[in-house]
Amino acid sequence: MPSPALVEEVLAAACSQGADFAELFWEDTHTHSVNLIDQKIENALRNHIRGAGIRVVKGLRSTYVSTADVGREGLLKAAREAAAACCDGPALVRPQPFVPLSFDDLHPCRLSPTEVQTAEKAALLHLADRAARSCGGEIAQVSATLADRVQRVLIANTEGLWAEDRRARTRMGISAVASDGVQNQTGFEGPGRSAGYEIFAGEVDVEAAAREAARTALTMLHAPECPGGRMPVAIENGFGGVLFHEACGHSLESEAVGRGNSEFAGRLGEKIAGEKVTAIDDGTLPGAWGSTNIDDEGHPTQRTVLIENGILKSYMVDWLGGRRMGLPSTGSGRRESYRYAPVSRMRNTFIAPGPDENEAIIRSMDRGLYCKKMGGGSVNPVTGEFNFAVSEGYLVEHGKITTPVRGASLIGTGSQVLLDIDMVGKDLAHGQGMCGAASGSVPTNVGQPLIRVREITVGGK
Repeated sequence: MPSPALVEEVLAAACSQGADFAELFWEDTHTHSVNLIDQKIENALRNHIRGAGIRVVKGLRSTYVSTADVGREGLLKAAREAAAACCDGPALVRPQPFVPLSFDDLHPCRLSPTEVQTAEKAALLHLADRAARSCGGEIAQVSATLADRVQRVLIANTEGLWAEDRRARTRMGISAVASDGVQNQTGFEGPGRSAGYEIFAGEVDVEAAAREAARTALTMLHAPECPGGRMPVAIENGFGGVLFHEACGHSLESEAVGRGNSEFAGRLGEKIAGEKVTAIDDGTLPGAWGSTNIDDEGHPTQRTVLIENGILKSYMVDWLGGRRMGLPSTGSGRRESYRYAPVSRMRNTFIAPGPDENEAIIRSMDRGLYCKKMGGGSVNPVTGEFNFAVSEGYLVEHGKITTPVRGASLIGTGSQVLLDIDMVGKDLAHGQGMCGAASGSVPTNVGQPLIRVREITVGGK
């Protein structure tokens, strides 16, 4: 890790041509992944990443230069390149004395991934494989991955910020393919935490996750095609929250809002959702997949209420987005690695529990679709238009969940689907995923209780 004296020298060089702000992000990261396919360990890959990024800002203009050379000359070279690309004038600011940021570690790692042998990780993957295959002869293929990451970061800037953090993340991905010789269906589970391998001693049940992936694949294998049309839809808790994340969440990030590329720009204080909808982005949930102690700009993460009882209350704001919009940071600046400049990103984003019982939500639907699991999709953040696959769905007929169906998709706009959420259950759960955007791929939680959308277009047969 660079010394305070070196960092001060680097930041001074970054401001030497007229910038009003400069920042250094340094990281040292170890990653390890072990992959199993068809009952065999295919590979085990280790990677060591060390580098730094220099951001130089003048007004709303910013330049970012990254380097893998973290020695004095390498850092100074990057700082001078960033300064020259951003500005052309005399120095205006000098780095302020550093004040180390202190905080409680909300996400301690009790068994570091670096202390777990590859053989132990392989044993967990074989356990998942056996559990999935035990669910039936139609399980034709199982693949599983264990991926972990231990990262040390330093963020320092010309305003005197000095913030250090150590982060550990561990996740297993399990995919089960069911086949009848004609067609295939896949089920997937991907539990993960901001923690070490202690999660496999209780928080994460490997065999249960594997059996769930297999169950989904087997259920969908013989399911008929879903009928299409306009109908009410109930979306299950946990990863069902990906619909809010993709269709609405990105449009509440200052990266989109501040540039006018969001349907929710300029709408603070307005009703944008059903009155039972309260949505939160919380980076402080202990051990949650999207949590960190500080964001990648060195600001403490926080709990941000985005929507309260249907009213838009806040956006997710990074430092530069806040400067553009005249708003304080919400600790939402994130990046995949030193190679990326930070932008506002979601962390653990979810719809809060509501007043409705699950049974009442299903009972309220005469003819509709119950989405037990959501898949991938696409969204236009400017218009809010989305199209999402339903990876496991069931018809609802006369207030009861009946036939499993496959091939369903949900089609609509983020602004309309928010307004059409009219029932919200009490059983909040979270699911884990990776989110890609301008600052790379970052871990995010999505979540919600069971919700009902009054009416939406269901794509199907």
